[in-house]
Amino acid sequence: MKRKQIYNPDSTENVNDRKIFGGNPTGIFELNNIKYQWAYNLWEVMLNNTWFPKEVDMTKDANDYKNLTDVEKSAYDKALAQLIFMDSLQTNNLIDNVNPFITAPEINLILVRQSFEEALHSQSYAVMVDSISQNSDEIYDLWRQDMMLKSKNDAIARVYQNLSDDPSDENFVLACFANQILEGIYFYSGFAYIYTLARSGKMLSSAQMIRFIQRDEVTHLVLFQNLINSLRKERKELFTPQLEIKVYEMFKEAVELEVSWGKYITKGQVLGLTDDIVELYIQYLCDNRLSAVGMKPIYGVKHPIKWVDDFSKFNDQKTNFFEGTVANYSKGSLSFDDF
Repeated sequence: MKRKQIYNPDSTENVNDRKIFGGNPTGIFELNNIKYQWAYNLWEVMLNNTWFPKEVDMTKDANDYKNLTDVEKSAYDKALAQLIFMDSLQTNNLIDNVNPFITAPEINLILVRQSFEEALHSQSYAVMVDSISQNSDEIYDLWRQDMMLKSKNDAIARVYQNLSDDPSDENFVLACFANQILEGIYFYSGFAYIYTLARSGKMLSSAQMIRFIQRDEVTHLVLFQNLINSLRKERKELFTPQLEIKVYEMFKEAVELEVSWGKYITKGQVLGLTDDIVELYIQYLCDNRLSAVGMKPIYGVKHPIKWVDDFSKFNDQKTNFFEGTVANYSKGSLSFDDF
């Protein structure tokens, strides 16, 4: 694979010739002519969802954090450290590793927007850490000190590094699946823990912040699922039985990693998140994501904690779970069910 040229005045490519990768774009964002309409629609949703971390008042969480049990506090710190890593990784990965190979300007557009949102999430976590921790370095340094977290981070980054080291067509497709797994499995389990605390009346502002972040992550998940489905139509020859075997292995590894991580941070001592529920939830997410890209589910399990979806929803004039007031947060038109 070759990176696209930033400016390519000799190109005669028209809108119908555009390709997700391997095209010959001019470098001009000609957005009056669109081939991948789903990408431009998603761009508008992402713009409508614009928010800023300081909109969320974290004052009460500082006191809540002090009153968490030792297990709850440790799990909160570890979940936050994991989220910090993943958004940091994505901010760089999208700009340096994925977008340079994308040759459709409307898709370039939403990847740049996603990278901005991942950076915004990093600021959100900084606001959360500064609000609840007397020593923010402790949370930011967890990835160096906690070998379970470090090994998980290494595994997540490995597929992205494969694309960087060997930018082949197959590695690009595998990186798209890795992005789907990151956005649709790894992030969601971290969110579920924060919502579990909120369900018990704890860390409500953290849960509100996560709701804003998750609304963004829904668009990121939809982005890569559409990207994979579009590639399947455009480049059928890439989706070989051998590639599908590798994809299933990636998903199974992700489930094993995330189940082990979930059990590790909760230690079976967090109300509403037993080891069995953690495992079933991760398996459910895996099946859901596979189905969304035309692949057969592995585990055949049902959603074990549907109340999590109620915590994450943004609906017009829906009662705010955390304040008991009515607020209109639904700026965009994308539903959490639009997978």
